[in-house]
Amino acid sequence: MSDRQVYMKFGGNAAASVDAYLEYKRIVGEDDGGVMFTPDQYEAYKKKVLPMRLENRIFTAWSSPTGMDCKLIGPETQCFCQHKYVQHKTDFEKIPSERPILVPCKIKGCGCKSYHYVPKNGTQPIRCSCKHFADEHSAVRPHKCKNAGCKCSGFLSSYTCGCGQPYDAHTMITETKEERVARGHPVGQDVPYQAMGGLTGFSSLMEGYMRLDPSGIGAPPDEYLNQPITSSDHPFLRANVESIRQYKLNQKAIAGRQGQAGPSQEEIDADLAERMSAMRRPGESEMDYYERRYQERQKAERLKARGARALPATKMAVGKRAVAPKK
Repeated sequence: MSDRQVYMKFGGNAAASVDAYLEYKRIVGEDDGGVMFTPDQYEAYKKKVLPMRLENRIFTAWSSPTGMDCKLIGPETQCFCQHKYVQHKTDFEKIPSERPILVPCKIKGCGCKSYHYVPKNGTQPIRCSCKHFADEHSAVRPHKCKNAGCKCSGFLSSYTCGCGQPYDAHTMITETKEERVARGHPVGQDVPYQAMGGLTGFSSLMEGYMRLDPSGIGAPPDEYLNQPITSSDHPFLRANVESIRQYKLNQKAIAGRQGQAGPSQEEIDADLAERMSAMRRPGESEMDYYERRYQERQKAERLKARGARALPATKMAVGKRAVAPKK
């Protein structure tokens, strides 16, 4: 078996070359016809299309009647015509005024007039009521079956999406940035890549009902990351309050050695007390918990109004956990 092994060696700039090629493909896609642009052609191409993509990007999604985007379309998402979204016309010098916005296939000989998503069961496309797969139907609406002798007059599937709505109840939405914002959906950051469709972040790759993070704007701000841990946070965070406190103490010590101002011990204790207070106590009912938290907030607001700094009324000894009362 060793005689069939291949050993490949790369120079120190190999990783940078791979990254540059991936960047090239994300920007150019298949517009080069399979032959890479020369550096001058590449620069001319970017000068032409990048401003157009940043200003006239269109967002494409397969949406349910409730308005939820069950599938956000990306460059590699297949159309009913079996071609990828990146193989459709997604760059517009001027957004058409007609609605819906048509996204025709660019592949020669394909009759697809506009991109249309078809879901899959695993790796296979869904079946029509005629028992044939979606890829056995015409790419042109109403997507008649291509099998000889089949009387199917158009693709109709009993497939039900994870949102609970049937296939036929969903619609393709192709919209501008302003229209998407008006619908209350995220638009993410402006990117120069081709055929990004509705992708605005990693969460966009999930199905609609599983998409827990709708922001799609990259890393959250420091204010979000550093906000107090409460009872609604992940159990991992709530179980590591002491570790977080120790980390802050270490940061304070490092800042002190570097002559910088770190968090004071009072701030650390106040933060820890708030985190501990936000947790349910052993034997505490849900109503008792919310009542205690409500009273703590009321007391904090009264003290703040008098110009005093308040700690939660249930401040606990630093570094210790709540212990269930003995019966």
